Amino acid sequence: MKIVFLDAATLGDTPLDEIAAQGELVAWPSSTPEEALERVGDCEVLIVNKVRVTEQLLAQAPRLRLICESATGVNNIDLEAAARRGIPVRNAAGYSTEAVVQSTFAHLLSLAGHAPYFDECVKSGRYSAGTLFCDISHPYVELDGKTLGIIGLGTIGTRVAAVASAFGMKVIYYSTSGTSHNHDYPSVTLDELLAASDAVTIHAPLNPRTAGLIGAAELRKMKKTAFLLNLGRGGIVDEAALAEAVDAGVIAGAALDVYSSEPLPADNPLMSVRHPERFRFTPHTAWASQEALKRLVHQVADNIRNNF
Repeated sequence: MKIVFLDAATLGDTPLDEIAAQGELVAWPSSTPEEALERVGDCEVLIVNKVRVTEQLLAQAPRLRLICESATGVNNIDLEAAARRGIPVRNAAGYSTEAVVQSTFAHLLSLAGHAPYFDECVKSGRYSAGTLFCDISHPYVELDGKTLGIIGLGTIGTRVAAVASAFGMKVIYYSTSGTSHNHDYPSVTLDELLAASDAVTIHAPLNPRTAGLIGAAELRKMKKTAFLLNLGRGGIVDEAALAEAVDAGVIAGAALDVYSSEPLPADNPLMSVRHPERFRFTPHTAWASQEALKRLVHQVADNIRNNF
């Protein structure tokens, strides 16, 4: 069985042995649309992460019997075209939950605790050159007693809520689907969440209900001392509006792992903010712990095993 992975570099150096054990694996680091058309001619199992699987691509793969998405979202795959050909599509779910939760609190604790400032204070020698035993110029904020507003209380959002509760935070949430299925925490409107929260964290998918959900008007409804975190999808937040709001002190800070265009363009407003110390950025890596990558490979291998 021929297995073709069109963008294996998205998994870094994670061993693909378990997938390779299912057949003859050809793993390309990356593929342009033109290269992808040339590489699927004899494949029976196609693995992709971000490569688009279009009607044209499927037409070049007459032997294809299974499409494996090495991620959760399948918006890069023409599902209708696959269904017309009777080709099942299998994604991976839940593998990155703990990784994203940990990354969420890494960002939140860094913002609340002024982590870069204190780190630089010691490394630069300022602390050694001082006369006091401590630097109290930047008192940090405790999470205990603060309110965390979660936009999207799915699997990841629910785990974030549990960890926040362990920190002593009050949790409220806004259901982007309109279905408030979780009764462990108060479900509120978006306006109520923005006004009440000391930190807002986004864990929702990008769809017509969430696209552009947080713009300039919404940011103005937040507390001046509040933080905004987006570890969901980039298109949910208006990045230009966010850059301006944080720079202007409308809110205290922001942390982003996802962007409307990835990789982040050099001319994105976030790359030229006046107060970079108020921002925390990661290059869409919240999902990619060592353990999550191994779980992902295992799920892809399982999807192949379970379909043949």
